[in-house]
Amino acid sequence: MSQLELSGICDCAKSTIGGIESRKNFPSFELILKIAYALEIHPADLFLRNASQSREDVRKFFDEELSVKMKEMVEKRFPAAEKFED
Repeated sequence: MSQLELSGICDCAKSTIGGIESRKNFPSFELILKIAYALEIHPADLFLRNASQSREDVRKFFDEELSVKMKEMVEKRFPAAEKFED
């Protein structure tokens, strides 16, 4: 997938994707989720550059720690959403 295609799907500038790839820009949690969705991968897979960490370790970290932080961010930004949870 090209940077232009990915940026279109993620609703961001092509330069944003290029900056992330070159490690000059850092994506928000929201953009991480959009990129993972566009690439049809688990968000944790975007962080698998370190060969010493297994895919399972990174996914566990994402599921146990980052997911909790993202949920807290959503609840803080959209407090009414808490009323609809089961």
